[in-house]
Amino acid sequence: MKKETVLVTGASSGIGLELARCFAADGCRLILLARKRHALQALADELQTAHNTQSEILAADLSQPAAPGRIFEHLQANGTKVDVLVNNAGFGAHGRFAELPLARQLEMVQVNITALMHLTRLLLPSMIERGHGGVLNVASTAAFQPGPGLSVYYASKAFVLSFSEGIAEELAGTGVTVTALCPGPTATNFAKEANAQFSHLFIKSAMSAEAVAQIGHSAFRKGRVVAIAGFRNRLGALAVRLTPRSLVRKIAKRLNAVAPRQALRS
Repeated sequence: MKKETVLVTGASSGIGLELARCFAADGCRLILLARKRHALQALADELQTAHNTQSEILAADLSQPAAPGRIFEHLQANGTKVDVLVNNAGFGAHGRFAELPLARQLEMVQVNITALMHLTRLLLPSMIERGHGGVLNVASTAAFQPGPGLSVYYASKAFVLSFSEGIAEELAGTGVTVTALCPGPTATNFAKEANAQFSHLFIKSAMSAEAVAQIGHSAFRKGRVVAIAGFRNRLGALAVRLTPRSLVRKIAKRLNAVAPRQALRS
């Protein structure tokens, strides 16, 4: 059987790195994409040693609108057919919407929504034509509710979840699957980069990136459309559906607020 070619965005750390390890263990050929070339090279070397897996490195910044098109042109020029697209790249920004820098929030929409959709639209038709392949989108439990204090991030993940479910149904019977992985708080660089490391949400227990990736990888291989990582997160997602929206907003606002003791330390 021909080896699958898997493109992983945001592969330099966290969940993306762990997903790359999962697919490498399957014997897949990896295309590792992120901004940090040195981190990608280190991962490529590791995967070569551990799994004898070939990896191509693509250093690109998905906050640049032209990036997905350039990536696609590169793949076409090399005759590379992507079998699995893992849209993992994304980030958040903690604070009030009206006070956070507009440019940063526009970059967030570009990376979390537009680049994800753009890459999917460019790569999906050839998967459908071959009757094989899939897309694994990393969403979040944030997708299930509004998130005061991280409003744009939560909204972006709501898009990812809805988009994934919509196209998954469109693709039924084509041999191509779509999975939305929805982790809760995870031990990655996300909280620090979002300046949310001292919020109530992130000072509590978090799942490991490895555990989240393994859940997502398994769900993708089984063709599941939505995979919520962890029992507590599944319970939380259910509770959101049963709770009045006005109360959900208030709870999310409290969870995203900086814990008083942590505020004094910062």
